[in-house]
Amino acid sequence: MIIRDEILKEHSRTNALNIASYACSSKKNFKELMQCFLDKEYRVAQRAAWSVSWAARQKPEMIEPYIKTLVVQLARKDVHQAVIRNTVRVLEDLEIPKTFHGEVMNACFNFIEEPSTPVAIKTFSLTILFNLSKLYPEIKNELKLIIEERWDTETAAFRARSKKILKSLKKNNSGNEPEILSSTYNII
Repeated sequence: MIIRDEILKEHSRTNALNIASYACSSKKNFKELMQCFLDKEYRVAQRAAWSVSWAARQKPEMIEPYIKTLVVQLARKDVHQAVIRNTVRVLEDLEIPKTFHGEVMNACFNFIEEPSTPVAIKTFSLTILFNLSKLYPEIKNELKLIIEERWDTETAAFRARSKKILKSLKKNNSGNEPEILSSTYNII
């Protein structure tokens, strides 16, 4: 299989899953998928992003060497929103290396604060920030404040995720450890 050709052939869930499975079969194939994810042609990168997300869930160890690449994607303004969405989707389920915590937190706070950011990017960003708040309790108040400020202007999806986070933060204030949130879904 030539991943780029398959990506351009058909845009469907079935095709994205097939590409993800193939990419997970070897490091070489996964690298080929990541090259598509970084492609300058936005359609290729957009479609590859979906497969990267599925592949990272199937075999998280395959994406680990590319965490820096994912973090760099967060700051790019020249990529399709699907690339950013799937990047934060992947990062919410990974243990992000400490060297990237600052960059990831800044990007996620910026996504949440920007009214034009698509809701999926915001909700994945909320989860990432909540999960990092276990390591950086000082961001809990900022996270809570942003959620409260944005509440009335945000979508039901944002409010649903925020409600879970606020509940967990409140529980944490009573001495319990925050749970790790994820929106992991079953593949197939």
